[in-house]
Amino acid sequence: QVQLVESGGGLVQAGGSLRLSCAVSGRAFGTYAMAWFRQAPGNEREFVARISAGGTMRDYADSVKGRFTISRDNAKNSVYLQMNSLKPEDTAVYYCAAGAVLTRIAAQYSYWGQGTQVTVSS
Repeated sequence: QVQLVESGGGLVQAGGSLRLSCAVSGRAFGTYAMAWFRQAPGNEREFVARISAGGTMRDYADSVKGRFTISRDNAKNSVYLQMNSLKPEDTAVYYCAAGAVLTRIAAQYSYWGQGTQVTVSS
């Protein structure tokens, strides 16, 4: 069974930074595409960033491009999201996801974490 556990969320002022981490159990981490999604109250879950199994391909939503960076460490079974220049509209619960296919579509990811709250104050 694959389990994902996010950490690193919190309260930060606009313009600040946070680094989210997602620890993944299981031996097959290096074969999974990984992604971060977020969901604000009343909104649908939206794609934030994705990274291929080997880490060579990365892709971002337009709303975070240039501010967020996704990375992974296959030796540590972990994926990260460095968030800089945070804005109040980045406030949401952030989820990491793992799957066989590198995609922006949430439904195509097989495994999900429980989420971590990020709140950006103005």
